[in-house]
Amino acid sequence: MAAKIFIDGEAGTTGLQIRERLAARKDIELLSIDAQARKDAGARAEKLNQADVVILCLPDDAAREAVGLITNAKTKVIDASTAHRTVAGWVYGFPEMAATQKGAIAAASRVSNPGCWATGAIALIRPLVDAGMMAPNYPVTLNGVSGYSGGGKAMIAEFEDKASPTYTGVPYRIYGLDLAHKHLPEIQKYTGLREQPVFSPSVGRYAQGMLVELPLYLSLLSGGPDLADLQAVLARAYEGSTFVSVATPDEARGVKTVAPTALNGTNTLRLFVFGSEKNGQARLVAQLDNLGKGASGAAVQNLNIMLGLPEAASLL
Repeated sequence: MAAKIFIDGEAGTTGLQIRERLAARKDIELLSIDAQARKDAGARAEKLNQADVVILCLPDDAAREAVGLITNAKTKVIDASTAHRTVAGWVYGFPEMAATQKGAIAAASRVSNPGCWATGAIALIRPLVDAGMMAPNYPVTLNGVSGYSGGGKAMIAEFEDKASPTYTGVPYRIYGLDLAHKHLPEIQKYTGLREQPVFSPSVGRYAQGMLVELPLYLSLLSGGPDLADLQAVLARAYEGSTFVSVATPDEARGVKTVAPTALNGTNTLRLFVFGSEKNGQARLVAQLDNLGKGASGAAVQNLNIMLGLPEAASLL
């Protein structure tokens, strides 16, 4: 029997992409709610409790409310909001994060989808911490650029809706100037860092795709590693992974530029180690689609794992 899936918030950017990925599937049944009833708690509760798995694509407060409406003990939840990413009892939905993570997701009834920035940051940092190469008190700084779809409806309107009072024509801008980005708590928790990184995000005038960068001083890392050592740690961490790949040293040396949009439409996360051993500096880069591996693709991957279906179903 096909598993019943309800996407609460299917009209939003992430919800629409999840639905598109799942629409042709024969092994699941998508439940829908009339547009007029989307804000009706009773109608939503009915769908939430009919589903085998609910995928929440809602603002944080609405996601918490939706969880509170679920009374069916058999209903599993994947939450794409920030609301439950560091909450006890919720499994973090980054299957490649650790050797045991996929199994934890498969056994879970509550899974929190990672943030897009957090996916890239954790992918780069955690293997170095786990290997003892990066001390938990290393002064981590992160930066990068994302398409404006990562900011949700409000930011999309800023860049696309000329009638919006917030419309802007700028090609690029930095934000998060208060150093309190909402993805920082999960980055700190799931990397094992003692202090939150200094994070400098930016947004470009394009819809989707992102780069997350981790600059490092080799002299501050344990064991005196070179660039090949950093690459080897990352390669070992993701060996055999379906969706996370690490460029070889030769591949990285041949790269002159890295485009944030190159992996759009996929669930792929690509990692690079660049740098100058002469200057004792490294520049680690994560490349992904903020709406793919950073949102809808990750949710579908987690759904497949939770249902015991092929992990790559509906994913590129």
